[in-house]
Amino acid sequence: MFEKIEVFDKRYNELNNMLYDPLVASDNERYTAIMKELHSIEAVVTKYREYKNAKDTIEESFIILADSSADEELKALAQEELSLAKSQVEVLETELKILLLPKDPNDDKNVIVEIRAGAGGEEAALFCSVLYRMYSMYADSRGYSTDTINISETGLGGIKEISFMIEGAGAYSRLKFESGVHRVQRVPETESGGRIHTSTVTVAVLPEAEDVEIDINPNDLKIDTFRASGAGGQHINKTSSAIRITHLPTGTVVECQDERSQYKNKDKAMKVLKSRLLSEKQQEQSGAIAAERKSQVGTGDRSERIRTYNYRENRVTDHRIGLTLYKLDTILEGALDEVVDPLITAYRAEQLKEQNN
Repeated sequence: MFEKIEVFDKRYNELNNMLYDPLVASDNERYTAIMKELHSIEAVVTKYREYKNAKDTIEESFIILADSSADEELKALAQEELSLAKSQVEVLETELKILLLPKDPNDDKNVIVEIRAGAGGEEAALFCSVLYRMYSMYADSRGYSTDTINISETGLGGIKEISFMIEGAGAYSRLKFESGVHRVQRVPETESGGRIHTSTVTVAVLPEAEDVEIDINPNDLKIDTFRASGAGGQHINKTSSAIRITHLPTGTVVECQDERSQYKNKDKAMKVLKSRLLSEKQQEQSGAIAAERKSQVGTGDRSERIRTYNYRENRVTDHRIGLTLYKLDTILEGALDEVVDPLITAYRAEQLKEQNN
């Protein structure tokens, strides 16, 4: 492990020195590539240098403790530093192992999020809009941008289904565990008896596909245009700007009607189609492995119930890792890291466990 990290450490110094080269500074593409590589190994190198400092402290402390001429006060200080450094080394070794775990190649990608109302009728549609707001606020808090692709609203302010893109470095790494069934328990405003209703919403999080990953034959596509419906302005009844693309080999259908431009709608629809096909392709490739070694945080399958939101108790429970937080109000305001961080930690712990077996 440490031989590999030494290579990273040496490369980190090389890259830093390259940034001072005037030729590199004047070449924006090369400069960006160097900064990207630096960023990819910085966490490992920083942690490794902390580890080496702790090891040096241990060595120096042993020398002082073995020195018969050293006074007792100095030895007491050395013993204290030795105990602290030993505990740091244990923690840092584990953290380094986690940092060196195989990285999901999709982690740095933008994502396409699809939310659909499930069981519960209008109440499910209303919660669909709540989740959309939560993800939008979360994206904003991390400096990500959101862009609606397609939305189907109800007359009472709910959302039957919505697909939107979240763009930003590491977006998929933060949101990939959101795929699955989200269950809500609350008293609807229309419920006079105060009875709690249970509704469900399904969420799918897809990494944005790159052109090199998915090659689609134009002859496999059926493209229809139609007039947009719902909110969107006066143009909706005048132009056939909405796009429906059907991928004939798989029967996958994608619609986009959010833009006024037919070209923009087609471009967005193609992004969603490619991302869906990529997701299906990756699930097929990993299916055999997933069947044998199911991660503690779940498969990410949209049919798997992953979380419950209980309004009366102000509670959020993630069933995959047994996490319960009594702060539903703040999480729905976009403080999703309080759920995401424990999920990532559990996933990495499971990876580490599998690697050691």
